[in-house]
Amino acid sequence: MHRLISKVLKFLSFSLLFFLTILVSEAQTVESDERALLKVDEGIGFSKDSVFLMNFRFRMQNRAGFNTLDGDDFEVNQFEMRVRRLRLRFDGFVGNPKLQYYIQLAFSRADLDLESGLVAQPIRDAILYYVFNDNFYIGFGQSKLPGNRQRVISSGNQQFADRSLANALFTIDRDFGLFLYQTIPFKNASIIQLKGVISTGDGRNAPAINNGLAYTGRLEYLPFGKFTNSGDYSEGDLEFEPKPKLALGITFSKNYKANRTGGQLGPELFATRNMDSFIVDGIFKYQGLAISVEYLQRTSSDPITSNAEGDIRFVSVGKGLNSQISKMLDPKNEIALRYTKVTPDASIAQFQNRADELLAGYSHYINGHRIKIQANFGYKWLEGLRSFNNTGNSWAGMFQVEFGI
Repeated sequence: MHRLISKVLKFLSFSLLFFLTILVSEAQTVESDERALLKVDEGIGFSKDSVFLMNFRFRMQNRAGFNTLDGDDFEVNQFEMRVRRLRLRFDGFVGNPKLQYYIQLAFSRADLDLESGLVAQPIRDAILYYVFNDNFYIGFGQSKLPGNRQRVISSGNQQFADRSLANALFTIDRDFGLFLYQTIPFKNASIIQLKGVISTGDGRNAPAINNGLAYTGRLEYLPFGKFTNSGDYSEGDLEFEPKPKLALGITFSKNYKANRTGGQLGPELFATRNMDSFIVDGIFKYQGLAISVEYLQRTSSDPITSNAEGDIRFVSVGKGLNSQISKMLDPKNEIALRYTKVTPDASIAQFQNRADELLAGYSHYINGHRIKIQANFGYKWLEGLRSFNNTGNSWAGMFQVEFGI
């Protein structure tokens, strides 16, 4: 019996390996950057007619950067040299092209949440979709919530090495739940997109903590129709839109009994809190020019929690503004400028500083966003005091190479 079981397992293993090896072919499937788009035209495809499809992609971000000690002292306080991201992504369908999946795994230290002192979290996305038609589909699993545009845009499609300070504090990030997506096209080519999610509210791979849930809704309006190559969810106008394109979005999310300082992100609070997030954003592109702006706000009626030892942990309440403008110098080179401001709510102002940051960036695109070289340099100041000698102000620089398929 033992020998029979061993032979069966070997046969199944060999069959699976053989199946994945011979089924390499060109295939058209769903595209999926890290948001819920259902069309993929890049990567390596494994397929068998209309029965099975798996599209495979990888990408990595290698970087070197520095932060200074003060605004008027260029002595380096900190070097950053590491693999910031290393991702593997799989998507496709099994059995029925309407039943699709998207899986993304991460392996770098920052992606695993180890820097936050949490348990390693390699699963970033694991979601099933059912496509009813071109304009309506649902998802069940773990993925990005329809929050601020910069967060939903893949980290591989960014103009700068990192997202903004406003995003870091006030984004709603990933969660597990039921996702619904509806597109409403009009005869004049304008589009309305409706997105809604009921989720745990506790972020990636959360255990069963309490009976609180999060409810997120988003509305997007594209008055001039679709962007080329889904450019409303990619930074910079690499497509040189021949006609002006604009996308406006508004999101509201209510998270009941949240267990972390940022709802889906951050250290654990000492007691659960209810919190609301409100987001407005927009992006404009035309002939190599791109402008994006987003406003984020989080509120909570009682944001501060403490334990018996008197330690404090608080909900990141306040508001943030991020704006970016960029121009393609030619099809391969781009310059960009970012201004970000975060203002903590008065209730937590004693624990968190107001911060402003001005950042300049240059990108050289070898193969679009898939293979590119980026350099950023900027200045951050606290409490609205721009003087270089103000305590806490600092300069930062970053060089990054993105490589993937």
